[in-house]
Amino acid sequence: MPQSEKSVKLGEIIREFDLEVIHAGSDYTNVPLRTLDVNRPGLPLSGFFDHFDTKRLLVLGLTETTFLEGMTPEQRLARFDRLLSYPVPGLIITRGLMAFPECVEMAKLHDRTVLRTPAQTSSFLSALIGSLSKHLAPCITRSGVMLEIYGEGVLIQGESGVGKSEVAIELIKRGHRLIADDAVEIKETSHNVLMAAAPELIRYYMELRGIGVIDVRRLFGMGAVKSEQTINLVIKLEPWDDKAVYDRLGLEGEFTNILGVKVPFMTIPVKPGRNLASIIEVAAMNNRDRKTGHNAARELTRRMDQQFSAEMQKQEKDG
Repeated sequence: MPQSEKSVKLGEIIREFDLEVIHAGSDYTNVPLRTLDVNRPGLPLSGFFDHFDTKRLLVLGLTETTFLEGMTPEQRLARFDRLLSYPVPGLIITRGLMAFPECVEMAKLHDRTVLRTPAQTSSFLSALIGSLSKHLAPCITRSGVMLEIYGEGVLIQGESGVGKSEVAIELIKRGHRLIADDAVEIKETSHNVLMAAAPELIRYYMELRGIGVIDVRRLFGMGAVKSEQTINLVIKLEPWDDKAVYDRLGLEGEFTNILGVKVPFMTIPVKPGRNLASIIEVAAMNNRDRKTGHNAARELTRRMDQQFSAEMQKQEKDG
């Protein structure tokens, strides 16, 4: 679905933030929200409507309420009449403040939804924008298995039958957590942050050839699963090829691009006798170590260069 068509229903936001419904517009729970922005209508309430975006939720805080308290009832009625004549998806009053009777009257007249929350305005706005960003973020689906390993989000990919689910089960038995199997939904929830989750229909289920579908949450417990996780590393499993040249030092890390975000990437060849679960555990720990600024391959290369230089200097001195 293109980003411009993505939406979240107002009813979902109401449930998420436990908003009080002061007045319900027609079919208000199904009103689509399609923009990340939220509007504090101080300027519109003063009569300035240039660039007024009618797709945004309106949030009325202490500042706007204090401004309105300085008006006569007739003035407030006129201001709310004009404000709510626009097809806004809803108006939310923060801090548990009283809803002006003129606001409720015009909401009924224009069939608009008025909601209320006891939360402070700034904290509510931050949480609301974060929630909208998550719901409306660009999303793609990739094949693979997503796990949390030592706190690192690892997306394991590879051709069908290479052993992704089998190695995932071994990692789960070692105490790591499953996020998604087979289909992984990926969103860029904030700048350069990719969040992975499973489609709701198949969440916590895995398919193992020869056994069938299993419910990981029921078999291994709640500690074996997680609803979502940032992607920190992508690992591709592929059958071992004797003619291929595999990276033995890892001096310069590879990256892959997902939704325009660069993610560390590595290829691990698969052949009998290799303990893939242990290798992937080490890969996750090594990726975490590199984020602290340490690169074992570069450190080894530096030490080897120092040793070589020392030997050369010794030979020149003896010669």
